[in-house]
Amino acid sequence: MAAARWALALARGAAPVALGLLLWVAVAGGEQERLDTLKALPEANPEVLAQRRRHNELIMAALREAAETDENVARRPVPWRK
Repeated sequence: MAAARWALALARGAAPVALGLLLWVAVAGGEQERLDTLKALPEANPEVLAQRRRHNELIMAALREAAETDENVARRPVPWRK
């Protein structure tokens, strides 16, 4: 009888561990695929990153100028430069 209780307790303790291990394996497999997908994105290209940085610099310059002036810069003609 003691052996049967011991086996039942062992099974009850091993079940959550086994379930956790299965879930971990399932998530880890998807994680590798996700990392491969992220490496293949065009944003990983240095040229695209440089273009994005330049674009952000231009936007920040326009916002800075708009904050420093009382003129409505949205009403200017499109090709505007100082």
